[in-house]
Amino acid sequence: MRAIPADLSAHLTDGATSLCHCWKLIRRDGRIFGFTDHDRDLSFGGVLFVARSGLEAAEATAELGFAVGGGDVSGALLSAGLTEDDISSGFYDDASVETWLVNWSDASERILLDVGTIGEIRRQDGAFVAEVRGIMHRLDEERGRLYRATCSADLGDAACGVALPAFTDTGTVSRTDGALGIAATALGFADGFCTGGKLTWTGGANRGVSVEIKVHRRNGAASELDLWQRAPQPIAVGDTFRVTAGCDKTHGTCRAKFNNAVNFRGFPHMPGNDFIIRLPQSGEPGLDGGSFFR
Repeated sequence: MRAIPADLSAHLTDGATSLCHCWKLIRRDGRIFGFTDHDRDLSFGGVLFVARSGLEAAEATAELGFAVGGGDVSGALLSAGLTEDDISSGFYDDASVETWLVNWSDASERILLDVGTIGEIRRQDGAFVAEVRGIMHRLDEERGRLYRATCSADLGDAACGVALPAFTDTGTVSRTDGALGIAATALGFADGFCTGGKLTWTGGANRGVSVEIKVHRRNGAASELDLWQRAPQPIAVGDTFRVTAGCDKTHGTCRAKFNNAVNFRGFPHMPGNDFIIRLPQSGEPGLDGGSFFR
């Protein structure tokens, strides 16, 4: 049951109301944007809710129990804060959204209706439609540690413990093959060392955008990198970037490439599916209940 503030409740019982919706969007980098479907700007809680965004809500649903509710918000890509470049760069992925019901004649009379996160964003003809997912969708995400053969840590995080500077290098684009491939002066790593790693643009139109590396290869005096995801903006000769080594999360790579087997966060000795479903053969060794690695 939702408790409605007394002043807002009194307003709702009047013969006429002056209500609007406000949305507070919080990106993962901490930047905050405010929007409203009212015809003038509103301000409360230290946030300016801009009316010039053309933002409006579509149908929203609420579900009982643990079902995921949500809805859509749509608007024009204007100078109020949302830009197509930022959306393409992924800055709004998984951003938090607060939906408020506000008395526009007195913004102190308001109630928080819902808190969700941005899901899929569709862009067309200079406008966008953003899916807002309810908080119950978090229950569909993996939490905690999984029992699996590969490592559950990410290279360089607290669980991994690898010092990334030793496995990081910088480069400058010397040739581009569209938005999915570049060539640069030779990096200080052997052929394939950065396959599966991460490239972060430090200069140029894509500055701040990170993408996974599909293939890293040496070609004479140059290094060539194929990327898994297209750059949101054109890549230009002279753009700078930072790359980190690739990790396939196997025990062998952790031991041989990073000398970090002591921090491996997987279970490399667990039996695979083939062992579990196959039938034992008479006289076959190793099926006495003991360890395979003794």
